[in-house]
Amino acid sequence: MVETFVQSTDDVVKFLKGQHNLIKDMFEEVFSASDSKAREKAFVELRQLLAVHETAEEMVVHPRARNEIADGDKIVDARLHEEHEAKQQLSKLEGMDIDSKEFLDELATFRDAVVDHAEHEENEEFSRLQRKLDSDDLGRMAKAVLAAEAIAPTRPHAGVESAKANFAVGPFASMLDRARDLIGAALR
Repeated sequence: MVETFVQSTDDVVKFLKGQHNLIKDMFEEVFSASDSKAREKAFVELRQLLAVHETAEEMVVHPRARNEIADGDKIVDARLHEEHEAKQQLSKLEGMDIDSKEFLDELATFRDAVVDHAEHEENEEFSRLQRKLDSDDLGRMAKAVLAAEAIAPTRPHAGVESAKANFAVGPFASMLDRARDLIGAALR
């Protein structure tokens, strides 16, 4: 199972911002890995967290933002477009030689896009939700995000960026992803 390593679960915004910070740190772990095995391990952990994190946002946070904040549809549609592109980039990275300069260059570009995406979410979506919702709602959403992450796919699936698509395809994709992860770990 993917570990989220974030302490605060009483407020969905604090929880997701904590994950954003963790994701930034995990990128640096991939870049600073001392050897191929360490880089692969760090990249797999990063990929898994990104996949479950984005799935949970797509299932829980974005639908709520659409309904609760001004220009919610416009804001969420822009984030979903970024998430689709990120999933495509992450899939491309998965197929590359982890020790190549090309991988590191692509990873740097990907990291910059992910950080930019996170900043947009925090400034345009999360902060507005935090102002609009009471602490009980934010707490319930944090619990829903944790539940979504527990069953989310651990690999990127471009084209599955809506709550409806995640509920329809997610459980099957998750089962396959987690089996692939276990088999891959056994073969390393």
